[in-house]
Amino acid sequence: MRSYIVGVGMTKFEKPESRDWQYWDMVKEAGTAALADAGVGYEDIQQAAVGYCFQTSTAGQRAVYELGLTGIPVYNVNNNCATGSTALMMARQFVEGGGSDCVLALGFEKMARGSLGGGSDGGAGDFKTSPVARHYGIMAAAHGFEMTPPTAQIFGNAAREHMKKYGTTEAQLAAVAAKNHRHSTGNPYAQFQDPYTVGEVLAAKPIHHPLTRLQCSPTSDGAAAAVVVSERFVEEHGLGDRAVEIAAQAMTTDTEASFVSGTCIDAVGLPMSREAARQVYESAGIGAEDLDVIELHDCFSINELLTYEALGLCGEGESGPLVESGATTHGGRWVVNPSGGLISKGHPLGATGIAQAAELTWQLRGEAGPRQVPDARTALAHNIGLGGAAVVTLLRR
Repeated sequence: MRSYIVGVGMTKFEKPESRDWQYWDMVKEAGTAALADAGVGYEDIQQAAVGYCFQTSTAGQRAVYELGLTGIPVYNVNNNCATGSTALMMARQFVEGGGSDCVLALGFEKMARGSLGGGSDGGAGDFKTSPVARHYGIMAAAHGFEMTPPTAQIFGNAAREHMKKYGTTEAQLAAVAAKNHRHSTGNPYAQFQDPYTVGEVLAAKPIHHPLTRLQCSPTSDGAAAAVVVSERFVEEHGLGDRAVEIAAQAMTTDTEASFVSGTCIDAVGLPMSREAARQVYESAGIGAEDLDVIELHDCFSINELLTYEALGLCGEGESGPLVESGATTHGGRWVVNPSGGLISKGHPLGATGIAQAAELTWQLRGEAGPRQVPDARTALAHNIGLGGAAVVTLLRR
């Protein structure tokens, strides 16, 4: 059975505490927009998968009560930074398994100000008992441990490894951020909408060498929602002009490949991303050359470069020259992160994966305004969380 996204919605992603709202207010705004986009009511929703990392248990129920009190099953989902795409995957499975014809996938986050720490608790915590203890153990063995934000530190050390092994330059890392900040100027939902040059990115406040502040995704508040339905529901409700097919999807978790090399490059998820992409390409019978537009998990600039390689946009170690060539922006071979990505659009953990799907749905419908990729027909979303989960989703008009 096939599944389709027929409605999407999201809030503007905001700096924490910049707007007087609660997480249920965010969900009401994003969920109402998605239902209106689909042209269905909450009474049509048969199940809901709700993702978040920082709120308490059953927050999913409290959130959707603002949309309706219909007694449907509500599933609370937490998969670190891949939470949103995990909720979307659950919604797809509910539909394709034949259990439901209309499911709501939701993701939201109300975050504390400051840098994200070592896990979904938002703080460095006790790494001996942390779910990412093995990952940070790899980092500490190879690079030691510095007094910088832990997530920036492990990704920054992955950047150092890439630079040493492949000759990747600081300017190439900065080019990722400059591209995504430039893309976000056309996105009214983005937390930041100011362009920056490569030089300005390099001159920004250092976070963990070689990463500067403008190469790191910010903490963010926000929500996103998607209505996922069966082919039968599309036909019965005349939604063919709104429908975007979830053509293939895969989730992978860490294997020995994440740890055996002893590198931060592998510990932050390159093997997971590569395998998830392989499964999706194999299932859909396509390759990277068939993609038009991509939303990928650029939590830090280095992760965009690593993901180019994992998705097969280039060979191992070739991602720096690829972004520098202009191949991943408007007028290039692919447009990557036309929304501004996590670096500029923002990164409320539970909402990120569904926000990626929302952007790609708008792109495939031709509704993305000034950031529209011309004639986009095939799109890929990539969402990753340490500890670990990588979700790759192929969408087709």
